[in-house]
Amino acid sequence: MQSTLKAREPQVQAASLSERIPLWIYRLMALLAGMALFFPPANPGRVSEKINEAASLFTTAVSRGTITNSMGRILRSQWIQDADITLLMIACAVVMLGVLACGAGACMSLGNTAMRKKGLLPSLLGGPVMAVGLFLIRLTYNRMLAHGTEVDKLDRIGIMLPGGFWVYCAFAGLLFLSALIALFTMDKDTHGQNRMEMDEKYKLFLMMLPVILLSFIFAYLPIWGWRYAFFDYKPGGTLSADNFVGFKWFGSLFNDPATVRDLLRVLRNTLIMSGLGIATSWLPIAFAVLLAEVRSTKFQRVVQTLTTIPNFISWVLVYAIAICIFSTDGFLNSFLTNVMHQTGANTNYLQIADHTWLKMLLWGTWKGIGWSAIIYIAGIAGIDQQLYEAARVDGANRFRCIWHITIPGLMPTYMVMLLMSIAGILSNGMEQYLVFENAMNKDVIEVLDLYVYHIGIGSNQIPLSTVVGISKSLVGVTLLFAANGISKAIRGESII
Repeated sequence: MQSTLKAREPQVQAASLSERIPLWIYRLMALLAGMALFFPPANPGRVSEKINEAASLFTTAVSRGTITNSMGRILRSQWIQDADITLLMIACAVVMLGVLACGAGACMSLGNTAMRKKGLLPSLLGGPVMAVGLFLIRLTYNRMLAHGTEVDKLDRIGIMLPGGFWVYCAFAGLLFLSALIALFTMDKDTHGQNRMEMDEKYKLFLMMLPVILLSFIFAYLPIWGWRYAFFDYKPGGTLSADNFVGFKWFGSLFNDPATVRDLLRVLRNTLIMSGLGIATSWLPIAFAVLLAEVRSTKFQRVVQTLTTIPNFISWVLVYAIAICIFSTDGFLNSFLTNVMHQTGANTNYLQIADHTWLKMLLWGTWKGIGWSAIIYIAGIAGIDQQLYEAARVDGANRFRCIWHITIPGLMPTYMVMLLMSIAGILSNGMEQYLVFENAMNKDVIEVLDLYVYHIGIGSNQIPLSTVVGISKSLVGVTLLFAANGISKAIRGESII
């Protein structure tokens, strides 16, 4: 049986050492070039100081507003031509197309010899395409330089050739050269391989690659912004040696009495609300178990749909619903006045600070319980049905089956979710508390994420808000490892 299965597996011819070296260089260069698409300092299209320094090559290629949001006067006065901006966007798009072609070739290079040969075609084209895009960027630079010299406004336009231009020149050259070397060193004999094939491990890796890239873009690339914590930065300014302050803002977390009081207050709110969420984290399991015990499949689908839909409603709309129900002239007060004939029923339940933590818990539970239960419903479907049949033969009723089969079957999933909740105990979101916040309940509703938003965006204290965000991340990682260690010591299982 095992020999039959092995015979059905694709037989991928391993590359020789002389072929693997240029292929690995090519893959590394393609990976770095792809990551640099979203890395602002490596943007070859920032040919003017007026272009946002936070704009990456990808942003420059797709967002005209990002390029021109600081060029209003320059464009109105025609110190540069509007056509130059269009040419710059086209040039960046061409460079990005070349990088994508090289990335496709790098993925195909993981296959057998036949696939590697096919993959070298986009690989050999990707480098020249990048070179064409870089040529267009240089042409844009020359056009803007000539026009700026003509109107004598070079100092106002800030024309420059960024360092990212030369970085991508190196990428284009190395990608083309390594692909060319790999082509000449490749084994010309395909050993009877009539079709392109790839090992299962590489297929799984490529399936995970989009998730890895998205995690890099949205989770790891923003860490580059942590550098603001070490500078005395003001919005609109630049980072330089003149405003470098080292750990000044880290010390202000403990040396400034007002900041310490605010942090203690928001930490209290954050820990209490997150703690209430962890304490009620068993509710999705209970909901999933009860829903699974319903015999009517149609009723199950209706209930699951109705409880999942609130997850896709924005918190702004949820607050609008809350206003319709709990405001002064909302449904509740109208019901008490017109139906129950109570006098003085004009309380605005959204403005008062009483029981704010419980209110936020209830709104969050209503919005997320259906969505959170999906993973447990899937876990129940994956439990072996023979266990239930054997239990019923032994005389177990439905409650016993739930207690001894369903709940133990869901515990590994619950423990993973619990560990993640503990790791994110300081990150309980901002949108919900932002829309429900007002002058009356601010002291009890302001959580850490909302506090970072207020001091960063509201008060323009970017360095201090960055320091608070860094501290929160470090505490979250520490809690994750601590909770994982406790789980491993008690249950013998861990997720790290």
